[in-house]
Amino acid sequence: MTRIAWASAAPFDTADPDLPLLLEAARRAGLESEVAHWDDTTVAWDAYDLVVVRSCWDYVPRREEFLAWTRTVPRLANNASTIAWNTDKTYLRELENAGVPIVTTSWSAQEGSDLPEARQWVVKPTISAGSADTARWSEPAQALAHGRRLLAAGRPTMTQPYIDAVDSEGETGLLLFGGAYSHAFRKGALLTTDDEPRSEPELEEDIRARTASHEQVAFAESVVATAARITGNTPLYARVDVVPGPDGELRLMELELTEPSFFLEHTSTGADAVVAAVLDELQR
Repeated sequence: MTRIAWASAAPFDTADPDLPLLLEAARRAGLESEVAHWDDTTVAWDAYDLVVVRSCWDYVPRREEFLAWTRTVPRLANNASTIAWNTDKTYLRELENAGVPIVTTSWSAQEGSDLPEARQWVVKPTISAGSADTARWSEPAQALAHGRRLLAAGRPTMTQPYIDAVDSEGETGLLLFGGAYSHAFRKGALLTTDDEPRSEPELEEDIRARTASHEQVAFAESVVATAARITGNTPLYARVDVVPGPDGELRLMELELTEPSFFLEHTSTGADAVVAAVLDELQR
């Protein structure tokens, strides 16, 4: 029987609501699957026909260790080079250079002149997950001080205008499996103004099902196709988080190719779509 592993992390596998749904969908498809921890040295990764990276949400402070692990797994999705590219948010610069509209971003801002024009700013490290070490500031001095603290710790930063549409209509996340659109969700505002950043990934989010527009789906498909050209690999899974900019045009917030939640509890077909993409991957 074909065996696959859903790679997780010990602190998070029971907190990931996608995993039980994926296990059941794999069972229905005749696959033997199980959850395994990426840093468990007793796991024989070559015993699996495919290892799918899922809730490895502890990778940020251990990124080099995590990337080294990805290179040891004989068959990994998404693959090691894609994960290395995607776990540093400077990938957004490459997407922008390739024509993808992104939220205006200043990289490692240290002076007021470096800040994008805005009423409020979001500051985050370029290597982060789940909004950890991320904050929303109303004063330039606060935004710059946050960025300087991160830079002093050896962590490059990104600073973006806070997009008001996040408060009014939320972000739209679109899930694509094997390059094909599956479903979408709405994510409510997570950051409150002038609160100190949390140090751990945020797991409690305001998530609701959403019907994506044709424009949003086309945008997401274009983003994933562009990423595939850059990385040389069509990802097994991708989550494209978008928001309308001040001009109403769609902007990419993030392209998640490493360990995004799929929010499968908000769709009746998403888990089967993941497994269908897995079966296609196994046949390549």
